[in-house]
Amino acid sequence: MAKNNKILVPEARKELDKLKADVMREQGYQVNAKNPDDVKFEIADELGIPLTKGYNGKITAEEAGKIGGPIGGNMVKEMIRMAQEQMMKKE
Repeated sequence: MAKNNKILVPEARKELDKLKADVMREQGYQVNAKNPDDVKFEIADELGIPLTKGYNGKITAEEAGKIGGPIGGNMVKEMIRMAQEQMMKKE
């Protein structure tokens, strides 16, 4: 799966990768701190989806969503939690 996502602030890539690693570790996954994207292979394996390094054009969009959904969804939940916590501190 190629990285087609472009973040608005490229300098934030390192922190986003750290967030991904932290969030997925909390979900019980083994995460390589140097390459947190590798967690997608563990998720794919759990789901029985044949994901490999390199070209994965044979997996369906639904299968890709089942792999990426838990990663992105958990990251968004954590960012919302963090924002709410900051808002509470400002009150």
